[in-house]
Amino acid sequence: MTYLSVAEFAARHGLTERTVRNYCSSGKLPRAFLVGKTWSIPEDATLPLKGKHAPRLSPLLKALRQEQESQLKGGIYHRTQIDLTYNSNHIEGSRLTHDQTQFIFETNTVGITDQAVRVDDIVETINHFRCIDLIIRRAEEPLSESLVKELHRLLKAGTQDSAKAWFAVGDYKRLPNEVGNMETTAPEHVHTEMAALLKSYNALKHKSLDDLLDFHVRFERIHPFQDGNGRVGRLLLFKECLAAGLVPFIITDELKMFYYRGLQHWPDVPGYLRDTCLTAQDRYADLLDYFRIAH
Repeated sequence: MTYLSVAEFAARHGLTERTVRNYCSSGKLPRAFLVGKTWSIPEDATLPLKGKHAPRLSPLLKALRQEQESQLKGGIYHRTQIDLTYNSNHIEGSRLTHDQTQFIFETNTVGITDQAVRVDDIVETINHFRCIDLIIRRAEEPLSESLVKELHRLLKAGTQDSAKAWFAVGDYKRLPNEVGNMETTAPEHVHTEMAALLKSYNALKHKSLDDLLDFHVRFERIHPFQDGNGRVGRLLLFKECLAAGLVPFIITDELKMFYYRGLQHWPDVPGYLRDTCLTAQDRYADLLDYFRIAH
């Protein structure tokens, strides 16, 4: 794929550079992404439709993209980066505190501590920030195997696992694994099952919260990667809430056991997972109210 700068894209289509930057930040060129403070735009990107057919961004996604581009501190983007990263990593065993996670995000440095800190916890924290940036930039893009693998590659890049040939960072697992003492899809069947899952999910025209939760459960039961499945799965869940115009949510430590129970008992008792996520959704909605973002 060839990418153009804002200036190149503007010249090609007879637009001002300011207009092109506005298209990028508002999501009207959904595959455009930031490299530092510079937008890269796919060469085959098409101009947004005008009038009633133009895609409408949710107020939240619009705010996230604007704050992401400007690197605004103290807003919903800032809060989401820290809370989602801390909680999702903490569920998977990270020992970093919320304050340490915030310090890394705000200063790109590690605060002095009297306890040993695992290097991988720091690396995966920084990587998770980048994963969130990716799902914000590409929120409206249909889910694909390449996007799912890219999230895994970003999350695990530079970790000890990435030095292990058998670990296959950014690719499907090569060795059988399990989750919660439950068997998962065998490595040789992962591609087939992931392709089928994505096809059935993408065929849904209007996705409800239950549709997203069903996808999430099926993804976790496939467990396509050697490690990092929970975090990738929750990133995808957050992304799809943004795409569907639903209030997203963050599974916090106090909701963790209810979340695990919900995963285990879906779809026999869907209320377990649904009610847990609705509780988390209410908490994120309170944040949106505080930042005066309509939902």
